[in-house]
Amino acid sequence: MSRDASNREQFRPHGHESEHFLLTTVVGSYPKPKWLNRSKELAEDDESKFDDEDLEEAYDDAARVITHEHENAGLDTVVDGEMRREEMVEYFAHRIPGYEFNGPVKVWGHNYFDKPSVASEVEYDEPWLVDEFEFTSNVAEKPVKVPITGPYTLARWSFNEAYDTEADLAYDLADLVNEEVEKLVEAGARYVQIDEPALATTPDDHAIVGECLERIVDGIPEEVRIGLHVCYGDYSRIYPEINDYPIDEFDVELCNGGYEQIDVFTDPEFEPDLALGVVDVHTAEVESVEEIKENILEGLKVVPPEKLTVSPDCGVKLLPREVAYQKMENMVTAAREVEAELDAGDIDLDVPTPQAD
Repeated sequence: MSRDASNREQFRPHGHESEHFLLTTVVGSYPKPKWLNRSKELAEDDESKFDDEDLEEAYDDAARVITHEHENAGLDTVVDGEMRREEMVEYFAHRIPGYEFNGPVKVWGHNYFDKPSVASEVEYDEPWLVDEFEFTSNVAEKPVKVPITGPYTLARWSFNEAYDTEADLAYDLADLVNEEVEKLVEAGARYVQIDEPALATTPDDHAIVGECLERIVDGIPEEVRIGLHVCYGDYSRIYPEINDYPIDEFDVELCNGGYEQIDVFTDPEFEPDLALGVVDVHTAEVESVEEIKENILEGLKVVPPEKLTVSPDCGVKLLPREVAYQKMENMVTAAREVEAELDAGDIDLDVPTPQAD
């Protein structure tokens, strides 16, 4: 039950050389410049003269640099690399009345997560991302995509101390996300990605996520592209149910798994557009253009070219910055070469593509 996925054509670059168009994008996060991390340390140092106003300027500078880095790599749609965000749940919880923080929780190894608690009914107060979007849009020449942590993950990765069920919390959060998307659309946003990594770990809750998405898109114009990103997991446990989701695009992390699950999406027919991860964000080895082209062909097993989006598997923030950039640049080059080969008839879409090594 996808929306009008023809809305992808608005992201075709002016003067695009090929008749075919594979939309290229990123999932969201990107390595932060080292000086930004140092700036945050200085702002937190009581003996430093570096204050919050200076830090805000540093965030602006970093967002400007990374947005341009995305454009230089040739991406069709860009983000600011989430320069202002540290953690995908904390960032939003700090902006939602009803949440509170009681200290870090150990999640694995020596890693800690400042897991928030929902102490009272959640509410929508000030916009969460509109300023960020408007800044990036003013900096960028390409269209800007807005990633938002989804309501199910915001609920699942929090302590629920106020609602009878986690689902009730997720539904209220979905209503808040709907308000935020409305504000973003008013500001000019046309591409919104809902991130639901928690669904990969609890796939039996796919119906809750579906209801959340119904609430999120309520009243949102069809020309606004709505994507859903779900991190690596057993996709067979949420397919074909995702065909009922009111989304334009489903973003999957399959490169890291060698596309072992690609056939999951071939029966029954995949209905939304497919956003396919074609570079592995878990390795610092940069895939060659030829390797990435083979990965793109995996997506053509599932959808025709006009329904295929090309992206990294997930956010690339844990990679060295030069590696992240080279992966993006090679990814765009591969997509443009595949488009040209499709135009020339060198790729037979009626013949199953070989499994990539």
